[in-house]
Amino acid sequence: MKDRPPLCEAPARATHAGPDWGIIGFALNPPNAPPPPAAPATPVVSASAWAPLSQPVFRMLWVTWLVANTCMWMNDVAAAWLMTTLTTSPALVALVQTASMLPVFLLGLPSGALADILDRRLFFMVTQFWVAGVAVVTCLLVLGGGMTPALLLALTFANGIGLAMRWPVFAAIVPELVPRLQLPAALALNGIAMNGSRIIGPLLAGAIIASLGSAYVFVLNALLSVAAGFVIFKWKRERTVSALPGERFVGAIRVGWQYVRQSTRMHAVLVRIALFFLQSTAVLALLPLVARGLDDGGAGTFTLLLAAMGSGAVVAAAQLPRLRARFNRDQLVNRGSVVQAAATVILAFAPNVWVAVPAMFISGMAWITVANTLTVAAQLALPDWVRARGMSIYQMALMGSAGASAALWGQVASWTSVPISLIAAAVIGQALLVWARRMLIEGGAEEDLTPSQAWKPPVTATPIDPDAGPVLVTIEYQIDPARAEAFRAVMQESRRSRLRHGALAWELFRDVNDPGRYTEYFIDESWVEHLRRFDRVTAADVHLRERRLAFHLGDQPPRVTRRIAETLEPH
Repeated sequence: MKDRPPLCEAPARATHAGPDWGIIGFALNPPNAPPPPAAPATPVVSASAWAPLSQPVFRMLWVTWLVANTCMWMNDVAAAWLMTTLTTSPALVALVQTASMLPVFLLGLPSGALADILDRRLFFMVTQFWVAGVAVVTCLLVLGGGMTPALLLALTFANGIGLAMRWPVFAAIVPELVPRLQLPAALALNGIAMNGSRIIGPLLAGAIIASLGSAYVFVLNALLSVAAGFVIFKWKRERTVSALPGERFVGAIRVGWQYVRQSTRMHAVLVRIALFFLQSTAVLALLPLVARGLDDGGAGTFTLLLAAMGSGAVVAAAQLPRLRARFNRDQLVNRGSVVQAAATVILAFAPNVWVAVPAMFISGMAWITVANTLTVAAQLALPDWVRARGMSIYQMALMGSAGASAALWGQVASWTSVPISLIAAAVIGQALLVWARRMLIEGGAEEDLTPSQAWKPPVTATPIDPDAGPVLVTIEYQIDPARAEAFRAVMQESRRSRLRHGALAWELFRDVNDPGRYTEYFIDESWVEHLRRFDRVTAADVHLRERRLAFHLGDQPPRVTRRIAETLEPH
């Protein structure tokens, strides 16, 4: 089937050497003519740290996110402290962190795919009710005296499933709610919510544990989770309507994974976040034991240390706009990692809370600086159509590293001691940081991932079954052989772009008799998956196409053909 080239290859816009008629028309206006009407003023978008809270929907969901994370910290604090009453094993205490984070690693990509396919509002609401149900079961077991270390780890894992399911959907929702200029501030406010909850949650949990017992922490957790779920239910989200059927679950997972795999910027972000959490999670995993080891250490000390870390994060988040203006992202990540490692070493040697609290405060400042910087980099590297899946992979790298780190440094503490384990985490983390500094998260021009409607789906001679396929697309270019090297470089970028959009295969062929004639081909899984390409076009894709066409010779655009596989019956 042959037609005009609208697939990611719409006909080239005509160019000419004639006058710029817009300028000529303005110049020919009579001298006394009234001035043309002023263009409508562009709304001024504030980039201050608190500006996103002026958006009502963002403000509502931000408060909900604060409550959700308060519940998470209450659960984690109560579970960690409850484990110290059930066992004295450092490895089991550290495994509470692993059980909390492992579900995100295991379920991150499936939950991201569901968040991109299903109604994000309903999906977010269901996760809150799931967390409430787990809290009720945990409460009943504690009150009934039936809790064991194994059951506590299992229920912590179940609570982590709620976190695994809700984080990608919330990460994908935020860019819908604020202008692009305010996205870094919005993500910093999310960090404030997470770290504010790190203060509120442990303080509430510590007070309830001291006065009523651990079981009632889970009761309050359930009540708050249900309340947050009903707030989300009241949100009236505008859904983007597509004429195409929804993506299938397995295919959505494949495309999400493939997009991240072909994004060099996401590669750097994933490595850096994994290495940072391998270093920094040692503090959280071993903090209950650090608190017990301090002079007069107890549940109140544990709560105080977590609150100090959260306070440091909140203070640093308010200063992030100034830090971003002074340092680039790589500098913020590198310096924040060094500061966090130094705070970890100080904590390892701390004899009392007067030393430990400042160390945790500094650690919190460094933590939010690095985590927010990497989260912003990940968000800006992903278009909206795959954002939940991409951010779920980011969270998988984060939580997978954090879970492995908790298990690793807990085991090292069992073999040696808590201080030695903390020092080892700081030293090894910095050694890995030196190795990873060549992987830049900032550098070169950032892709403009703004959605574009520049390309229209092809018109076919006959109707085509959406599930028909695979679809073979070929595009023929005629170029100057002297520019072949530069053309291949642009086509290498095109390869990554085609694969990011879901192509099963891609190749570039050169004609053996005509050194300037090249044929690009790629294969889509089905006709409907081919049509999805037109919904996924961004401004960066349009710019890349223009760069390809700049090499093409002749008056006609490159020749595009599309062919659908025929099923042949075996003889």
